[in-house]
Amino acid sequence: MKVQVHIYYSGIVQGVGFRYTTQRFAANLGLVGWVKNLSDGRVEMIAVGEQKQINELIQQIESRFSGSLDDTDVTYDRFPAAFKDFRVM
Repeated sequence: MKVQVHIYYSGIVQGVGFRYTTQRFAANLGLVGWVKNLSDGRVEMIAVGEQKQINELIQQIESRFSGSLDDTDVTYDRFPAAFKDFRVM
């Protein structure tokens, strides 16, 4: 069963390769969605896929950027959107 996660990351998450690293992790896990910088300095991400792969993506991001993340706001959505790939916006 596919799920959708909507996450806001804050901390030192812009200008450090966060979006492209996240895109690579997500694509390698077969996830679809997008990641983008926000004007307030946060990064927003939506990812759709199996729960196991979503959990792995979150773990990989938190491990890679452990020294940079101040806060992570995670919400699961009941009805996943239809995406074809994972994009940097």
